[in-house]
Amino acid sequence: MKGLNLLLLLCLSSSSSLLADENNTSLDSFISDYKKQQFEYDYKKSEAESSKLRDSWIAPLHLNYNYSKSNPYTTEQLNESAAVRMDQPIFQSGGIYYGIKFADASKLYNDVSIDVAKRKMIKDAISLLMQIRQTSLRIQKQKLQIKNSDINLLQKKEQYLNGQLDSGFLDNAIIQKNIVVQALYDIETNREKLINKFSALSDLNYKNVSILHLDMISKNEFLDYNTYIKQSEYAVEKNLYAKDVRVAKYLPKVNLTAGYNWQKTSNQQFSPTFPAFSEERDYYDYGFKLSIPIDINTFRDIESAKVDYLKSQVIKKDRIRELSALYDQVMNNIKNFDKKIALSRQNRKLYKKLLDDTQKLYASGYKTKYDVQTLTNSLAIQKIDTKIYKMDKQLELLNLYEMYIKAGK
Repeated sequence: MKGLNLLLLLCLSSSSSLLADENNTSLDSFISDYKKQQFEYDYKKSEAESSKLRDSWIAPLHLNYNYSKSNPYTTEQLNESAAVRMDQPIFQSGGIYYGIKFADASKLYNDVSIDVAKRKMIKDAISLLMQIRQTSLRIQKQKLQIKNSDINLLQKKEQYLNGQLDSGFLDNAIIQKNIVVQALYDIETNREKLINKFSALSDLNYKNVSILHLDMISKNEFLDYNTYIKQSEYAVEKNLYAKDVRVAKYLPKVNLTAGYNWQKTSNQQFSPTFPAFSEERDYYDYGFKLSIPIDINTFRDIESAKVDYLKSQVIKKDRIRELSALYDQVMNNIKNFDKKIALSRQNRKLYKKLLDDTQKLYASGYKTKYDVQTLTNSLAIQKIDTKIYKMDKQLELLNLYEMYIKAGK
């Protein structure tokens, strides 16, 4: 699948796992196998922790076995005993039900948190790829500027040798040439850094991955289908059930109790004159127990859980406001880039007109080949600027698509 379709898959998700769709297999290819394995282990741990939490209300069976020898008198005595005990809650004033719901909500929250981290890493890899392409365009632009500096330097040198300019103008031309060359070195160094960062995240060859394109999305869509907001909603749900579990902890609880016991003694004596005897017996017991904890910190503990729940609601509202502001900022940035694109297009028209006129004047002998070459390079620079600004728009939209999960998009 080409790069265009790869990024558009960012908006595909399922209700339980935002990146679990089979189509996202190719999207996962943006990150390395080692990174994917780490996320797979995170998902497995989330599943294991959720199952453990969901079944935590089931009490364990206690198995005991004792074996001892003693020699208080002349005969060695042996004692063995074994027991199986069960103390199983069967009613916790809703605590069992809320505990299961809390476990399910916790899994949803943990899974979406993993999804958020995974999508962030994929977005970072795609962003680095786009920046590498953008930096390559800047290198092309800088080389054209170097050509113009070379032309300017040649013109200043000829004018200086002909006595038309003093050495100061020649010195300035040399300095300007050095500045643009050094800037090229800086851009090339930055490009290598971006390539190294991309290689640390992905096994793909950056040269073979297609550039992708993103479309605009509305604010309502961005907020309605947002991973961060979904994460906050699951946090609210999780803390709601956590509060209910905390309340139930201090309400009446009924447990079913049962046990089986076995004892065996060999050569037991009560005194040196008492004859030794052996005995083996077993018995069972069962029943139930009712308990109501009375704790001085009951209301404080419940209040703490309630505060966590209320805070998660506030966090959700605050996150919606933050993401709304982020969307507005991205849109403002895109408008500014649109203005730059429009300006570069105007400049292209201007340079194209100047180049056409200069070529005619050059053919007539009124302009030099340097003038034609300079304007040709300047026109190419404006075309590259347009591509760079379009890439800037895509990088801005990528900040939104990282969180955008509308199915079918």
